[in-house]
Amino acid sequence: MPVGHSRYMAEHIHGAKFVELPGQDHLFFAGDVDAMLDEIREFLTGTREPGEPERILATVLFADIVASTEHAAHLGDHRWHELLDGYYDLARRELGRFRGREIDTAGDGFFAAFDGPARAVRCAQAIAKGVRTLGIEVRAGCHTGECEIIGEKLGGIAVHIGARVAALARPGEVLVSNTVKDLVAGSGLAFEERGAHSLKGVPGEWRLYAVPPTA
Repeated sequence: MPVGHSRYMAEHIHGAKFVELPGQDHLFFAGDVDAMLDEIREFLTGTREPGEPERILATVLFADIVASTEHAAHLGDHRWHELLDGYYDLARRELGRFRGREIDTAGDGFFAAFDGPARAVRCAQAIAKGVRTLGIEVRAGCHTGECEIIGEKLGGIAVHIGARVAALARPGEVLVSNTVKDLVAGSGLAFEERGAHSLKGVPGEWRLYAVPPTA
């Protein structure tokens, strides 16, 4: 399409801004799309930078089965999948009871989010207790922080911290970050200090606390 046509249109539309970009095409979905979108964004918003991603404050809970590979090898595929189904059913019942939201599952891992840290911790305790009837143990971890909303999922450094905290938990243990411990003061939850730890890929040291198991 001759560029003169576009110049003519811009001259006759009040408030229009005409920008010529290098390239051989004029389609908005082909060629250097980013350069075209930058111009459109600046025209509409006054800035080329994209807006801040939507974020929420949430408490993330991670849990996974201890010695899952050994269990799978011992039980065989069919019985192992039956056990996993029982584990996920139990975890989802407790998630509903404590008003959490399932975010993702992978293998034997379970990832959920809560809008209250005390409920997240109590849900983790309930899962850790409940799975004993299945003959397995889980390790679980909780952390509270700002999470980036990515469609139906959550992401960001807070999610990574939660996963790292869970990975350091002992079999049958619920481990939480210092952030969670501070936020649930007055909730009646008790904690046992587990010292300062370096979390892989996360700057600084983090003080972690274990939640005593429920009877």
